[in-house]
Amino acid sequence: MAQGTGRKAGGGLARPVTPSADLAKITGSAPLPRSQVVSKVWDHIRKNNLQNPQNKREIVADATLKPIFGGKDRVSMFEMNKHLSNHLKS
Repeated sequence: MAQGTGRKAGGGLARPVTPSADLAKITGSAPLPRSQVVSKVWDHIRKNNLQNPQNKREIVADATLKPIFGGKDRVSMFEMNKHLSNHLKS
C-alpha cells in the first residue's frame, strides 16, 4: 500500500465482482476482477467477429450479448462498459 493514501490493494479493477446470469454465459459464474470480465467479453466479441468492420468502435450484439446490452443491437465500446457495470455485483 502506498504511504498515506489510505487505500488498500485490491480495490477498483482488481476487486472481484460477481457477474449476473446473463453475463455468466460469457465469463462463468465465479467472482472475478472487472478487468477479467472485460477481457472475456472482448474474447467473445473477437471470437464471434462482432465488431462492425466499418467502425471498429461499434459492437454488434449477438443473442448472448443483447440482454447484457439492454436489448440494443449495437453499442459503442464506451457504452459497453456502462452496460457491463449493470451486470456486476460487488
